[in-house]
Amino acid sequence: MAQRFAGRTAIVTGGVSGIGAAIAQGLAAAGAAVSLWDSDEAGLARSAAAHTVALDVADPEAARRAVDSTIAALGKIDILVTSAGITGPNHSTWDYPISAWDRVIDVNLKGVFYCCHAVVPLMRTNGYGRIVNIASIAGKEGNPNASAYSASKAGVIGLTKSLGKELAASEIRVNCVTPAAVKTPLFEQMSQTQIDWMLSKIPIGRFGLVEEVAALVLWLASEECSFSTGAVFDISGGRATY
Repeated sequence: MAQRFAGRTAIVTGGVSGIGAAIAQGLAAAGAAVSLWDSDEAGLARSAAAHTVALDVADPEAARRAVDSTIAALGKIDILVTSAGITGPNHSTWDYPISAWDRVIDVNLKGVFYCCHAVVPLMRTNGYGRIVNIASIAGKEGNPNASAYSASKAGVIGLTKSLGKELAASEIRVNCVTPAAVKTPLFEQMSQTQIDWMLSKIPIGRFGLVEEVAALVLWLASEECSFSTGAVFDISGGRATY
């Protein structure tokens, strides 16, 4: 099982840090050739990935160019993990800055769509694929003072369900995970009040670890995940109630 991704190629967006980095490292350790897509050019330069692309996932043309670059370097795309995301500021909905709302939706929801839109045709041609979208428990429950983030992640859940059904007759599986709060650099974008509130909602009483999320994602990205598609997998320390 240690090399269960031998011969596979994978894209991980937002792969420089946080959950994305843990997923990328896990895939590479299990034999995959990994292409990191991220806006952090300095972080990409430090990585040991087989291939890197600096881009803003909210730019559909950049996503298309990134696919071309990945194919040129790695030959094919078997796995897509969309982990790139931002939290946005914490405001009540009626005070939420319009420009900030748009940016969160652009990165978190449109970015996932653009990446899937660019990659799925290649997977269909190859007759195989695994797509794992990183959503959030906020997309199911709606976090107060985080309406843009919650709405964007709810959109990712809906997109995952639609795409999974569209591809169900193929050998392409599309699923998403909905973590509760996992301590990553995204915490730097949040207020301490918001962080404390998120912790109070987790019955286990601690934040998740990126390695825990990565372990679930690696199964969803593997050939072993053959009968689940269009599904939502909670990893929430007991927070999820439906």
